[in-house]
Amino acid sequence: MTMQPSEFGEPSRRTQEILRESEERFRILVEGVKDYAIFMLDVEGRVATWNLGAQRIKGYESEEIIGEHFSIFYTHEAAERGYPEEVLWLAAADGQYEEEGIRVRKDGSTFWANVVVTALRNEAGDLRGFAKVTRDVTARKEAEERERLLVREQAAREWATDILESISDAFYAVDEGWRFTYVNGKAEEL
Repeated sequence: MTMQPSEFGEPSRRTQEILRESEERFRILVEGVKDYAIFMLDVEGRVATWNLGAQRIKGYESEEIIGEHFSIFYTHEAAERGYPEEVLWLAAADGQYEEEGIRVRKDGSTFWANVVVTALRNEAGDLRGFAKVTRDVTARKEAEERERLLVREQAAREWATDILESISDAFYAVDEGWRFTYVNGKAEEL
Protein backbone atom coordinates (compact mmCIF):
# COMPACT_ATOMS: atom_id res chain seq x y z
CA MET A 1 0.00 0.00 0.00
CA THR A 2 1.40 3.37 -1.02
CA MET A 3 1.05 6.18 1.54
CA GLN A 4 0.08 9.65 0.32
CA PRO A 5 1.85 12.70 1.83
CA SER A 6 -1.43 13.90 3.32
CA GLU A 7 -1.65 10.72 5.36
CA PHE A 8 1.58 11.68 7.14
CA GLY A 9 0.11 14.97 8.36
CA GLU A 10 1.30 17.05 5.40
CA PRO A 11 -1.33 18.91 3.40
CA SER A 12 -2.18 17.42 0.02
CA ARG A 13 -1.48 19.36 -3.16
CA ARG A 14 -5.21 20.08 -3.51
CA THR A 15 -5.38 21.42 0.07
CA GLN A 16 -2.32 23.58 -0.59
CA GLU A 17 -3.91 24.88 -3.81
CA ILE A 18 -7.20 25.72 -2.02
CA LEU A 19 -5.27 27.51 0.72
CA ARG A 20 -3.19 29.45 -1.83
CA GLU A 21 -6.35 30.49 -3.74
CA SER A 22 -8.05 31.55 -0.51
CA GLU A 23 -5.05 33.63 0.51
CA GLU A 24 -4.94 35.20 -2.97
CA ARG A 25 -8.65 36.13 -2.84
CA PHE A 26 -8.19 37.65 0.62
CA ARG A 27 -5.15 39.63 -0.54
CA ILE A 28 -7.06 40.96 -3.56
CA LEU A 29 -10.00 41.91 -1.32
CA VAL A 30 -7.89 43.83 1.20
CA GLU A 31 -5.69 45.48 -1.42
CA GLY A 32 -8.70 46.52 -3.49
CA VAL A 33 -10.53 48.35 -0.71
CA LYS A 34 -9.87 52.05 -1.23
CA ASP A 35 -12.16 53.75 1.30
CA TYR A 36 -10.55 52.03 4.29
CA ALA A 37 -6.95 51.81 5.39
CA ILE A 38 -6.53 48.13 6.28
CA PHE A 39 -3.17 47.05 7.55
CA MET A 40 -1.43 44.94 10.15
CA LEU A 41 0.88 45.92 12.95
CA ASP A 42 3.38 43.64 14.62
CA VAL A 43 3.23 43.17 18.40
CA GLU A 44 5.34 46.31 18.97
CA GLY A 45 3.14 48.45 16.73
CA ARG A 46 5.27 48.55 13.58
CA VAL A 47 3.41 48.52 10.25
CA ALA A 48 3.63 45.03 8.72
CA THR A 49 1.21 45.29 5.75
CA TRP A 50 -0.31 48.18 3.79
CA ASN A 51 -3.24 48.38 1.37
CA LEU A 52 -4.18 50.90 -1.35
CA GLY A 53 -6.81 52.45 0.94
CA ALA A 54 -4.11 53.12 3.53
CA GLN A 55 -1.93 54.68 0.85
CA ARG A 56 -4.79 56.87 -0.35
CA ILE A 57 -5.93 57.97 3.12
CA LYS A 58 -2.58 58.34 4.85
CA GLY A 59 -0.35 59.25 1.89
CA TYR A 60 2.48 56.77 2.42
CA GLU A 61 3.69 54.26 -0.17
CA SER A 62 4.03 50.76 1.29
CA GLU A 63 7.82 50.73 0.96
CA GLU A 64 8.18 53.92 3.01
CA ILE A 65 5.83 52.97 5.86
CA ILE A 66 6.30 49.22 6.40
CA GLY A 67 8.51 48.80 9.45
CA GLU A 68 7.65 52.24 10.86
CA HIS A 69 5.87 52.55 14.21
CA PHE A 70 2.19 53.44 13.85
CA SER A 71 2.57 56.36 16.28
CA ILE A 72 3.53 58.31 13.15
CA PHE A 73 -0.22 58.57 12.43
CA TYR A 74 -0.91 60.40 15.72
CA THR A 75 -0.39 64.05 16.59
CA HIS A 76 2.94 64.85 18.19
CA GLU A 77 1.19 65.53 21.52
CA ALA A 78 -0.65 62.20 21.51
CA ALA A 79 2.53 60.30 20.63
CA GLU A 80 4.49 62.16 23.34
CA ARG A 81 2.05 61.11 26.05
CA GLY A 82 2.15 57.46 24.89
CA TYR A 83 -1.36 57.29 23.52
CA PRO A 84 -0.55 54.91 20.61
CA GLU A 85 0.91 52.38 23.03
CA GLU A 86 -2.19 52.75 25.23
CA VAL A 87 -4.39 51.94 22.21
CA LEU A 88 -2.44 48.72 21.62
CA TRP A 89 -2.62 47.82 25.29
CA LEU A 90 -6.42 48.34 25.31
CA ALA A 91 -6.85 46.30 22.12
CA ALA A 92 -4.71 43.48 23.54
CA ALA A 93 -6.60 43.52 26.85
CA ASP A 94 -10.13 43.71 25.40
CA GLY A 95 -9.60 42.08 22.01
CA GLN A 96 -10.55 45.25 20.15
CA TYR A 97 -10.43 49.00 20.55
CA GLU A 98 -12.48 51.53 18.57
CA GLU A 99 -12.46 55.32 18.59
CA GLU A 100 -12.80 58.45 16.51
CA GLY A 101 -10.05 61.00 16.66
CA ILE A 102 -7.59 63.17 14.82
CA ARG A 103 -4.90 61.41 12.78
CA VAL A 104 -1.98 62.76 10.76
CA ARG A 105 -1.17 62.16 7.10
CA LYS A 106 2.27 61.97 5.57
CA ASP A 107 2.05 65.62 4.46
CA GLY A 108 1.30 66.70 8.05
CA SER A 109 -2.36 67.47 7.44
CA THR A 110 -4.86 66.06 9.89
CA PHE A 111 -8.17 64.30 9.41
CA TRP A 112 -10.93 62.79 11.53
CA ALA A 113 -10.62 59.01 11.60
CA ASN A 114 -12.77 56.15 12.76
CA VAL A 115 -10.26 53.55 13.91
CA VAL A 116 -10.69 49.91 14.92
CA VAL A 117 -7.67 48.04 16.28
CA THR A 118 -8.12 44.29 16.75
CA ALA A 119 -5.68 42.05 18.60
CA LEU A 120 -4.65 39.03 16.53
CA ARG A 121 -3.88 35.88 18.48
CA ASN A 122 -2.79 32.42 17.42
CA GLU A 123 -4.60 29.23 18.43
CA ALA A 124 -2.62 29.13 21.70
CA GLY A 125 -3.83 32.65 22.54
CA ASP A 126 -0.45 34.30 22.03
CA LEU A 127 -0.58 37.86 20.69
CA ARG A 128 0.74 37.88 17.10
CA GLY A 129 0.01 41.49 16.17
CA PHE A 130 -2.89 43.79 15.40
CA ALA A 131 -5.25 44.48 12.52
CA LYS A 132 -5.97 48.18 12.06
CA VAL A 133 -8.86 49.54 10.00
CA THR A 134 -9.11 53.30 9.55
CA ARG A 135 -11.73 55.31 7.71
CA ASP A 136 -11.55 59.03 6.98
CA VAL A 137 -14.76 60.48 8.50
CA THR A 138 -13.80 64.14 8.08
CA ALA A 139 -16.74 64.92 5.77
CA ARG A 140 -19.19 63.42 8.25
CA LYS A 141 -17.65 65.28 11.19
CA GLU A 142 -17.76 68.56 9.26
CA ALA A 143 -21.43 67.96 8.39
CA GLU A 144 -22.17 67.22 12.06
CA GLU A 145 -20.40 70.46 13.05
CA ARG A 146 -22.39 72.46 10.48
CA GLU A 147 -25.60 70.90 11.80
CA ARG A 148 -24.60 71.72 15.38
CA LEU A 149 -23.91 75.34 14.41
CA LEU A 150 -27.22 75.59 12.55
CA VAL A 151 -29.09 74.26 15.57
CA ARG A 152 -27.28 76.75 17.81
CA GLU A 153 -28.03 79.59 15.38
CA GLN A 154 -31.69 78.57 15.23
CA ALA A 155 -31.88 78.49 19.02
CA ALA A 156 -30.32 81.98 19.20
CA ARG A 157 -32.77 83.23 16.60
CA GLU A 158 -35.71 81.78 18.55
CA TRP A 159 -34.39 83.32 21.77
CA ALA A 160 -34.07 86.73 20.08
CA THR A 161 -37.58 86.39 18.62
CA ASP A 162 -38.98 85.53 22.07
CA ILE A 163 -37.34 88.66 23.49
CA LEU A 164 -38.60 90.85 20.65
CA GLU A 165 -42.12 89.45 20.99
CA SER A 166 -42.08 90.17 24.73
CA ILE A 167 -41.36 93.88 24.18
CA SER A 168 -44.48 95.93 24.88
CA ASP A 169 -43.51 98.47 22.22
CA ALA A 170 -43.77 98.05 18.48
CA PHE A 171 -40.53 96.76 16.98
CA TYR A 172 -39.59 96.12 13.41
CA ALA A 173 -36.43 95.56 11.41
CA VAL A 174 -35.73 96.55 7.81
CA ASP A 175 -33.09 95.62 5.27
CA GLU A 176 -30.97 97.99 3.17
CA GLY A 177 -33.92 98.49 0.77
CA TRP A 178 -36.21 99.48 3.66
CA ARG A 179 -38.17 96.23 3.34
CA PHE A 180 -39.48 94.78 6.59
CA THR A 181 -37.46 91.75 7.70
CA TYR A 182 -39.07 91.43 11.12
CA VAL A 183 -42.22 92.83 12.73
CA ASN A 184 -43.16 91.91 16.30
CA GLY A 185 -46.73 91.32 17.45
CA LYS A 186 -47.17 94.84 18.86
CA ALA A 187 -46.09 96.40 15.54
CA GLU A 188 -48.58 94.16 13.74
CA GLU A 189 -51.36 95.41 16.01
CA LEU A 190 -50.52 99.02 15.14
